[in-house]
Amino acid sequence: MEYTSDTRRDSAALVLILLLALLSILVGLVTASPAFAAGAAAPNGGGSSGAASGAPDQALEQGVESDPLAPFNEKMFTFNLKLDDWVLHPVASGYADIAPEAFRQAVGRFFDNVEFVPRFANNLFQLRLAQAGGEVARFGINTTLGLAGFFDPADKWFGLKEHPDDFGLTLRYYDVPTGPYLMLPFIGPSTITDAVGLGVDDFMDPEYYFMPLWMSFAVGGGETVAEAINYRSLHLNQFEEADRYAIDLYGAVQDAYLQTRRVQVRHLKEGK
Repeated sequence: MEYTSDTRRDSAALVLILLLALLSILVGLVTASPAFAAGAAAPNGGGSSGAASGAPDQALEQGVESDPLAPFNEKMFTFNLKLDDWVLHPVASGYADIAPEAFRQAVGRFFDNVEFVPRFANNLFQLRLAQAGGEVARFGINTTLGLAGFFDPADKWFGLKEHPDDFGLTLRYYDVPTGPYLMLPFIGPSTITDAVGLGVDDFMDPEYYFMPLWMSFAVGGGETVAEAINYRSLHLNQFEEADRYAIDLYGAVQDAYLQTRRVQVRHLKEGK
């Protein structure tokens, strides 16, 4: 009976999360509708008529012009840099010294394969059915022929490309305002909307529904740390190269993140 109760609880939690995800998309659709906008400029409107109202719309899209959370963000940025200097970079450097690059790249592919559920779900939420199906096919091929995802025969042998996606992008896809720029401790640059999306993506992880809650958090935390170390080991000069050319490193990271997200959304809407 106890097993049955836990199973029902976990199933109910999964249904609730999916309903919340769908509700967020519906909110985005309503927010973006002409009736709701009531006279606002079109998102991609141009010409002189958009000159007055285009700036607020662009500010909403970028979520950063005034950077209202700058005092908090700057402190978290400094914290993340110190954490990288004192912990992550030294550990990643030591790991890189003992693990060949090919091995670390394979580990990165493994983590990427494990995290296919949010990619599949968010492509589905955006009605990108071919891409969602491609993610399922990639997972099946790479999990079997690719030895749990350490190799990528789906791409090399079958030409199935990965279609990166997340719930933050889904909300942006439906024109939900991004909110202010936000620097998250341990995680890095984000926005309010992207941070919400990150939480939704995390709870799409199947391990939360097949393990006790405490164990799923422990496994998830360990997986996040291992993935961060592996990624950093493959990008040891990432911050050093940025700091060399940027007068304002905080601003450079902020601009790079926001521009990258805008390009990702544009590609999604263009069907790429």
